[in-house]
Amino acid sequence: MKVLIVDDDFYSRSMLHDMLRSCAQCDIAVNGEEAVFAFRKALESGTPYDLICLDLVMPEMDGQEALQEIRAIEQENDTHPVLETKVIVTTMLDDKKETHDAFFLGGATSYLVKPIEESKLFAELKSLNLLETTEN
Repeated sequence: MKVLIVDDDFYSRSMLHDMLRSCAQCDIAVNGEEAVFAFRKALESGTPYDLICLDLVMPEMDGQEALQEIRAIEQENDTHPVLETKVIVTTMLDDKKETHDAFFLGGATSYLVKPIEESKLFAELKSLNLLETTEN
């Protein structure tokens, strides 16, 4: 599994990386601009991400805008909806409007509130068919 972890907070990035590195190749981006760049490069090279863990609140380009650009790139490349990259929005905000916007405007796959618990993350990965049920 190939994962892009997008978060401006070092601690949050490190925690997600520590949780996922045993089962995934992890790349890191510290803001939405870096995420969109990394996503485009991976798609162009034929090695798209299976999963993006995306923080919503970041400087320069926030997670909502990055997610909308990522979905637009997939459309430009005629990515079939079944093959779209799964996006788990990770945020400190437990906000109904943010959740609504991430899902219905941005095309997020799921939503986890920080601090992320490893058991919840892996349960989500299994429900998205990104992990075999025997892993972690």
